[in-house]
Amino acid sequence: MKKIVYQFTILLAMSCIGIPTVFAQTPNFNIPISEIEISKGLKEALNNGISKQVMLISAKDGFLKNEVVKITLPGELKKVDKQLRQLGMEKLADKGLELLNRAAEDAVKEATPIFIDAVKEMTFTNAKNILFGNESAATTYLQTNTSSALYTKFNPVIKKSFAKVGADTVWNEIISQYNRIPFVKKITPDLTDYTTKKAMEGIFKMIAVEEKEIRTKLTARNSGVLKKVFELQDKIKL
Repeated sequence: MKKIVYQFTILLAMSCIGIPTVFAQTPNFNIPISEIEISKGLKEALNNGISKQVMLISAKDGFLKNEVVKITLPGELKKVDKQLRQLGMEKLADKGLELLNRAAEDAVKEATPIFIDAVKEMTFTNAKNILFGNESAATTYLQTNTSSALYTKFNPVIKKSFAKVGADTVWNEIISQYNRIPFVKKITPDLTDYTTKKAMEGIFKMIAVEEKEIRTKLTARNSGVLKKVFELQDKIKL
C-alpha cells in the first residue's frame, strides 16, 4: 500500500512540474504515457460518449421509452392527470405526457455543439482530475461547464419543439379542461421551463451511464489511446 501511495505521489509531482513525457515507469506501473495522450484520451472518451448518448435519446422514443430519462409529470400536473383519467380523458392525458417527451427528444439534438466546446476547452489538469476522479467525474465536469449554456439554448428550442410536435395545443386543452372542473385550484404551469430542466437532466444521466461503462468495461475502450489512458486509471485504483 505504501508503495502505491508513493508511486501516485511521484506521478502528481511529475505533472505539477510539467514533465510532459513518460508519465509512469516504475516496475509495477510501466505505462509510458504523455500529458497530450491523457488529454486526447479523455476528450475522445467524452466526445464518443456524448455523440452516442445524444443520438440515442434524441431519436423517437429516446426519452419516452427509456425509464432512466423518461419525463414524468411534476406534482401539480399529476393531480391534473388523475382528474382527467377519472373523467374518461385517458387519451388526452396520455398524449400530453407523450408530447413532453417528444419535445425533449427534438431539443436534445442541439446539445452536441455545446458539449464539444466544453471538451475542447478542457485543460490537462481537468483531464487528470477526471481520469483519477470518481466514476462520474467527467459528467460532473460537463454539468459544471455546460449547464448555463444548455439551459439558454434549450429553453427557446423546447418552446419551438412544443409547437412542432403539437404539445402546446394539447397542453392548452389539458389545462383548460382541468381548470373548468368545479372547485379545483386553477393552474398555469411553466411547462417550457420544466421540460427544459428535465431534458438536461436526462442528457447528464445518460452521459454518466456511458462514463461508467468506459471506466469499468474493457470492451468499451475501442481505440488504442482509450485503452492506454484508462489502463492508467485502472492501475492507479489498484
